[in-house]
Amino acid sequence: MESAKVREYEYRVVTLTPDTSRNEARELLTQAAEYGQWELARSRWYIGGMRKVWLRRRVMRVRSTL
Repeated sequence: MESAKVREYEYRVVTLTPDTSRNEARELLTQAAEYGQWELARSRWYIGGMRKVWLRRRVMRVRSTL
């Protein structure tokens, strides 16, 4: 019987102020995805226009070769 693989993620929360334009937010998230290997996990809009975005990426476990 195979054991189920548990995927572990690390998370990063990005808070965007109401004065952050849509293009600035897109640029920031695109760079995080492209260069940091982050993916969008969740986004939330709050009263007043503040936005929070949760990014996640897999934790890379390195096995010892010794």
